[in-house]
Amino acid sequence: MGEADAIDRVQEPCTISSLTEELRDLGVEPGQTLLVHSSLSSLGWVAGDAQAVVEALQNAVTPDGTLVMPTHTSQYTDPSVWSNPPVPSDWVETIRTERPAFRPAATPTRGMGAIPECFRTYPGVVRSSHPIYSFAAWGSAADEIVADHPFDYGLGEESPLASVYERDGDVLMLGTDYSTNTSLHLAEYRADLDLGTSTTTVPVLEDGERVLRDTEELETSTDDFPEVGAAFEAQHDYREGAVGAATATLLEQPALVDFATEWFETNR
Repeated sequence: MGEADAIDRVQEPCTISSLTEELRDLGVEPGQTLLVHSSLSSLGWVAGDAQAVVEALQNAVTPDGTLVMPTHTSQYTDPSVWSNPPVPSDWVETIRTERPAFRPAATPTRGMGAIPECFRTYPGVVRSSHPIYSFAAWGSAADEIVADHPFDYGLGEESPLASVYERDGDVLMLGTDYSTNTSLHLAEYRADLDLGTSTTTVPVLEDGERVLRDTEELETSTDDFPEVGAAFEAQHDYREGAVGAATATLLEQPALVDFATEWFETNR
């Protein structure tokens, strides 16, 4: 979407104050633990771009709350299975041996959008150390949510997703839908499913040196995430409203995870 399209989608510029007010009208409250999925382009024209959205979200939850965003780095997945697009097979070993070590403070996100990429650099934001499935957090419980993120099963029981669940957190889909709702991966981990596992070798820093570490993950899928999201909304309360030009959805993360865990067991 071009800038002219963004201008046409709103009556007036989105600002920090207007976005904060709309988030509050939606139900975002001071002191809340809020896991955010976002699309900057969905909002229309924003004065200050992603920075303004980050500050509006911070204003809405306040320092007494905690703001969490996925800051995943798919550039550290196995290049031999990349498909969108694939890389030439004779590139794979070069990518594996030459890509730099993952650095939580420096490595950019990939495919996550402008808002989490801006958020991860903000003062007071901390980022977990998982080289593929990191999360960044700001606020009162930020350190606790991202601490001790294990290399294995990075979306499972010891992940920041589980920490948000333990704190009765909420999920905000800001111009996005269930296809990118990472909390559903936690439900996959909890469901009694016969999921395979895969191992990826990733470069990380240890004592200042680049070393290779293996990370094991369940073989998850997002194919039915929109379907489980629609089923959840048919049976549970949630809040929906406009934030800028975007449709925003606010829901309780534990309710979604619990529902999806049972749904996967029944429908997969």
